[in-house]
Amino acid sequence: MVWFKFLLCIVIILFAGTKTTRYADIIAGRTGLGRIWIGMLLLGIVTSAPELITGISSVTLVGEAGVPDLGLGTLLGSCIYNISVLVVLDAIYRNGPVLNQASRRQIASAGLGILLFAIVAAGVYFSNNLSGLSLGWVGVPSIIIFVLYILGAWWIFRSERNFHTSLMPDATAQAEGSPAVKWLWPKFVSGALVVVGAGVWLAFVGDEIAEVTRWDTSFVGSLFLAISTSVPETVVAISALRLGAIDLAVADILGANMLDVTYIFLLDLCYTSEPILSSVSNAHSITSLAAAAMSLMVIIGLRFRQKRKTFVVVSWYGPLLVGIYIFAAYMLFTSV
Repeated sequence: MVWFKFLLCIVIILFAGTKTTRYADIIAGRTGLGRIWIGMLLLGIVTSAPELITGISSVTLVGEAGVPDLGLGTLLGSCIYNISVLVVLDAIYRNGPVLNQASRRQIASAGLGILLFAIVAAGVYFSNNLSGLSLGWVGVPSIIIFVLYILGAWWIFRSERNFHTSLMPDATAQAEGSPAVKWLWPKFVSGALVVVGAGVWLAFVGDEIAEVTRWDTSFVGSLFLAISTSVPETVVAISALRLGAIDLAVADILGANMLDVTYIFLLDLCYTSEPILSSVSNAHSITSLAAAAMSLMVIIGLRFRQKRKTFVVVSWYGPLLVGIYIFAAYMLFTSV
């Protein structure tokens, strides 16, 4: 029965996620905000919501000592899985490396992600030395992550708005008041709520399946639950690719990753025993560094473009991203 619920959740997300992506793409064009901002923020919030709900439930609803590992593992594991989705997009896209068609302005999002991952890795690895750095029960590294995300997202928003305004000075003002856009927002919100609801349900179904395996919470959270809660990102990214909205797909992946890391601050608020980065396994520093390394590969792919795929089906960064993901999974498995 549990596997039937698992498949039903995926079917619902597949249908609603495709519709939501189409609405988001139209909104991005008609409002002049652009696919990068819409993908990074709106779709990022929608597709990363299951990770947030799973993480918060892991540190508040269950009383086991290992649940902070489950919550943090779900967030960080989702990040490395999300970047791995780029390999799937690259294999599907037939007209060369998929990152060739994405704007170089995405480098800012990937760079901010690397900085956030580095802070998490340092906060986990040096947790014993940093245990005293907290405001109440909330760790200073978590607060720094939250502040950096707010500042970075605001800077990216201003950059994108200025870029699109320079291309179409009057388009934004005209589009925001047009009836067509006003009718699109309710449709987008409705589809997003279905995606979030099914994604949250999928997260709990994944938790139910994970309990049967009896694996370590760091490993289960970073792999099985992370993949389960990342289904919305996968569906939205593939849907955006089929629409030809590659920037929307890449921005959703990078934006969801930044939000997943920022959610650590919210988990820290909910986990009142001690700073959450001081109460989890050092294995999470492996996942954080792996996510940072994978984000670096994305930046290189965006910056240095090749006309053809290195391995016919996938570009040079495909095997590297998969290799880093498998290495991180192996290290997590052997560390439990």
